[in-house]
Amino acid sequence: MTDQELLSAAREAALGSYSPYSGFRVGAVVIADDGREFRSANVENAAYPVSQCAEANAINYAASHGVRKIDTVAVACIDARELDLAYPCGRCRQIMSEFDPDRILVTTAAGDFRAHKMDDLLPYRFSF
Repeated sequence: MTDQELLSAAREAALGSYSPYSGFRVGAVVIADDGREFRSANVENAAYPVSQCAEANAINYAASHGVRKIDTVAVACIDARELDLAYPCGRCRQIMSEFDPDRILVTTAAGDFRAHKMDDLLPYRFSF
């Protein structure tokens, strides 16, 4: 899958978001090192701490299917007006780091995007 195809898939996943409180729809696509694809969207809850980010949902879904190494994570925030507002939160960055993705792609609905390595997004991450 090309970067543009991955980002398009992440934008499509964001359409499934349940975000009645923030109105901030996010979708994520995780590509495992064996090529399998896992998609999810964010799911909010009136009790904010139990809301789930799209990235965490997709990674947990992949992990529950035996994935132990992730190649790529594509994240699309289709309601962010600026690319700088579309980045994964710190919690999601730490969740990603557990599976050490080679690349993280970030985009908005407008289609502008950036590609990063895990160390770019969380340089001094916690790990054993």
